[in-house]
Amino acid sequence: MQKEQAAPNDQEENEAEALELVLFQVPECYVYLIPPRKSAASYRADEWDVNKWVWEGILKVISKGEECIIRLEDKNTSELYARAFLRKGEPHPVEPVIDSSRYFVLRVEENIDGRLRHAFIGIGFRERTEAYDFQAALHDHMKYLDKKKTAEEMEQKFQQTSLVDYSLKEGETLVLQLKNKSAEIVKSKVSENNSPEKKANQKEPLICIKPPPPPPGPLSPSTGQKSPTNFPPNLNLQGDSNHKASESTEDDSKESISSGNEITQDLPDDDFGDFQTAS
Repeated sequence: MQKEQAAPNDQEENEAEALELVLFQVPECYVYLIPPRKSAASYRADEWDVNKWVWEGILKVISKGEECIIRLEDKNTSELYARAFLRKGEPHPVEPVIDSSRYFVLRVEENIDGRLRHAFIGIGFRERTEAYDFQAALHDHMKYLDKKKTAEEMEQKFQQTSLVDYSLKEGETLVLQLKNKSAEIVKSKVSENNSPEKKANQKEPLICIKPPPPPPGPLSPSTGQKSPTNFPPNLNLQGDSNHKASESTEDDSKESISSGNEITQDLPDDDFGDFQTAS
């Protein structure tokens, strides 16, 4: 008996420890009393009197562990009006109508005297975006449950598979031979450079020799005299050289003329040139 009492107590503690996460909340939600379904056809909102709702309040979508709770609460007191549960493996508590995107049929549950009872009510939203967000919140919770289930299956499959023991036994040692990567890189580069294919592809470099400058032109005295004198004396190097060259040529010409005169004077008198004696 003690063990049987301990089991439900543990479940209650786990439920209390589970965190509640609000996935969706809207301040205006309308509740309608709908007629019972007469056939297997879907519900239609035009069969309700949508302008006359029986209750108005807050709707919340709360995720608590693997359970998703849809709560209808009072605006002022936050008192619970009705609630529905979305569980894995059970029928979906929300069914949309076929003639509108803002109205749904909600399957609510209530525990009365230890017996779980359920009923169907109609709910509606003022805006279509609110109705879309309501459906998206429920879809996200179902997606979370699917991912959690696949993760648990993968974990069980991993535990069931035989694992190889790679641990070292007593007396065993592990020897690692590490090579010098830098030396290998240098060797690989040297081998690549010395390969015959690379040598064949390589071409001998061409040596470019600068040609010698052209010979200077002949200097004349006239060019030296016509050179401009506007430049400063330290920069007129070419004019000075031309002037000196002209002076040297003039001296040489004077010396040659004087030497010619001396030669004519030293020559002896020729008989044939003396016309006086001939007469």
